[in-house]
Amino acid sequence: MNKMNRFAARLLSALILTTVQSASSAQSPQSESDFIPAHARKSASDFTLIDVYGKQVTLSKYKGRVVLLDFWAVNCGGCKQEIPWYVDFESHYGKSGLSLIGLDMYGETPDMVKAFMTHSKMTYPVAIGTDALGERYGLREMPLTLLIDRKGRIAVAHAGVVDRDAFEREIQTLLAE
Repeated sequence: MNKMNRFAARLLSALILTTVQSASSAQSPQSESDFIPAHARKSASDFTLIDVYGKQVTLSKYKGRVVLLDFWAVNCGGCKQEIPWYVDFESHYGKSGLSLIGLDMYGETPDMVKAFMTHSKMTYPVAIGTDALGERYGLREMPLTLLIDRKGRIAVAHAGVVDRDAFEREIQTLLAE
């Protein structure tokens, strides 16, 4: 192999390695730094919406509980990955003080959302979110999942797919506070 071919082979190898490293770091689901210390937390913006079954959902009524607030959509791939985890969290930690609220942000019809909820075994309230509410919470990409502590303050705000195990540890930490 001549000098030019060896150089081209090394360059190609470096390019492939860089591409693989960039892709794996871009898909890194969650860092431990998402957790906000209690002294630095800010109050979650209150809202009242009507869920897909016609019941009122008001965030401030959940004070005293840890709330998993999920901005999602029926046709969001990452959302479809996370929702079964959230259903499990609700089942496992609901009696310990965890509540879930889902906000569908693609403007899908309540019937579409209800069908998805039935298929996914979602029993927690889901409302159709608004652009204004998304803006108040800094929604730039989905899924966006927040953990709100028992005092109504944002303890975690994570855009993209969460790391299930790390997120569960954060839920456990908040439930113990």
